[in-house]
Amino acid sequence: MYASIQHNMDMNPSTIFTLRIELLDIEPVIFRQVLVPSSITLPKLHQTIQAVMSWEDQHLYAFEFDGVKFSPPGPFPELDLPGVRSTQRQRLSQALGAANRFLYTYDFGDDWRHLVTLQDIAATDIPMKHPICLSGANACPPEDVGGVPGYMEFTEAMAHPAHASHADMLCWHGALFDPTRFDPEAAQQQLRKIRL
Repeated sequence: MYASIQHNMDMNPSTIFTLRIELLDIEPVIFRQVLVPSSITLPKLHQTIQAVMSWEDQHLYAFEFDGVKFSPPGPFPELDLPGVRSTQRQRLSQALGAANRFLYTYDFGDDWRHLVTLQDIAATDIPMKHPICLSGANACPPEDVGGVPGYMEFTEAMAHPAHASHADMLCWHGALFDPTRFDPEAAQQQLRKIRL
């Protein structure tokens, strides 16, 4: 169905990007691999990343392409950061240009930084109805866990019932947590809700 094409050709709605989304600063690596149309808008790409990483879209986010930052406009334009462009109507192929990687940051408090790498470009004559999850590994941290240091403490406490914070963390999270778990079908179910 897909045939490889050159990255420097003009992108159109039938051009498909294979993206690898990797959460930085955590071992073992947490990543997802997805297919999206090159014409996807940045807000839709944000929804895609939220869906496959199991984030809950409770916080602000930003993209950075070769030093140029994009963020959704706030309700008070006068408070928007100077030099930051709006994600509205901005398409991935336009923002990416000739680059093959960019940053996506979610939750400026916990500062979850994702490196997104363009792994492949393909053409298809079948329009995509929604993004597609190809693969992935390991669970995404829970919302509001406290960034990388908080996540390390959380996983340590959850893994050891005798840990002093185990009961508190279990109560806070509401369930046991398996850091190695990734359910691609559950991710795909969320992606089916994103209409392209």
